[in-house]
Amino acid sequence: MKLLLLHPLPLDGSIFSDDLHALTDGSFAPTLYEVGDDLRAWARAALDAAGEGPVVVVGNSIGGSCAIEVARLAPRKVKALVLCGAKPGHRPDPTLRDEALHVLASDGLRAAWERYWLLLFGPAASPEVLQRGWASALWQDAEAVSSGVRAFHARPDRGAFLASWPGPVWLVSGEHDIRPERSRHLASRLPRGTFQLVMGAGHYVPLEAPRELAAITAEALAAVT
Repeated sequence: MKLLLLHPLPLDGSIFSDDLHALTDGSFAPTLYEVGDDLRAWARAALDAAGEGPVVVVGNSIGGSCAIEVARLAPRKVKALVLCGAKPGHRPDPTLRDEALHVLASDGLRAAWERYWLLLFGPAASPEVLQRGWASALWQDAEAVSSGVRAFHARPDRGAFLASWPGPVWLVSGEHDIRPERSRHLASRLPRGTFQLVMGAGHYVPLEAPRELAAITAEALAAVT
């Protein structure tokens, strides 16, 4: 069984821990900004990176949206989903999209990081964790992250798909993420949904609580192998 690890904005595939990679003999954490601004294209590229054989897909934020899209494209290949700080529904917010794109274009990645993404970490996140996040973001330029912003805001609504998908889904939320009760409620409505609250963490569970995420992912792997 392989692992496919999908990153959030504005970070990249380097954020996933060695503990996660050690769970299987085959783990893949592609960085997807260069694919463009269509989340379906991100999903196809992620599937190509994983190659043949069954996978468990772990995604954080837009990576979770991409994970759902991967399951839609390859429902038999994907055996389980672990979605961190992600939801299948989507209400377009063009004002926020255009504002973020303007900040990236006019003020640069640092300004956008401080305005939008730094605030998503939990209050107990260590300086080392925050620095790792910023270092990961720095591997991208502002235009690459802008592609990610456009992909995130143009993502399809997959609420109906996830509600009908028969595979097991772990919905993971940091204690300090936005409305973790929404993920808890969604898990209760899925055919095989499980909710996991990660204490102390914010939106970026792979960085803030890597051991906890590895334990949840190990549970998902055990359930399908």
